[in-house]
Amino acid sequence: MGRRHVLSDEVWRDLRSQGVTRAFPERSVMLRQGSPETHLLALTSGLAKVVCREPSGARTWLAFRGPGDLLGEVSVFNGTSRTADVVALTPCAAVVLDAARFVRYVEERGLVMHLMRQALARMRESDIHRAELQTLPLVVRLARTLLRLAALTDQMAESNAVRLTGLNQEEVAQAIGVTRNAVISGLRQLRTYGLVETARRVIVIRDVKALQRWAEAAD
Repeated sequence: MGRRHVLSDEVWRDLRSQGVTRAFPERSVMLRQGSPETHLLALTSGLAKVVCREPSGARTWLAFRGPGDLLGEVSVFNGTSRTADVVALTPCAAVVLDAARFVRYVEERGLVMHLMRQALARMRESDIHRAELQTLPLVVRLARTLLRLAALTDQMAESNAVRLTGLNQEEVAQAIGVTRNAVISGLRQLRTYGLVETARRVIVIRDVKALQRWAEAAD
């Protein structure tokens, strides 16, 4: 879920004016786990993933984020070090916001409740996703994950076909809790029905509405 659900366009534009825009190359670490909460990011373009590095060295996928999302705001509010890495899946641009200035801005504009609603919505989204991992068939989970990514790109308002770039099959596998081979099999099935096309680190949803019907079939 992006900020469009909690902040008005006017507030978002004003918030962006509080910092400086920075470009992040594809695959670069935008925020690093364990680093201090000196700043946060307002993502304006591109797609990113949030992953937690476990003591064992394993990486746990937590979320995808897109334009309009705030990154790192929880650590800023809690005053704690960052609990996850944010990695650019595609070239990204984000406004770097000073932590103290951001907190003052939020308090002065009366935005605390809005951001709390966003945090709760993200928690609900995570709960729903975990439930899906336990109950839904692989291909349905795959379809729903691709649709969530498509929604983050804002392309669905422009076309019934969506191009997702910068994403490898291992990352999709982590997001839906299966092996890479299982994702390959699921994508092959979706290709058979003409729903997607795939290339190296590219997935094209050929028919969003048809994929939505497929994703809702288990409901």
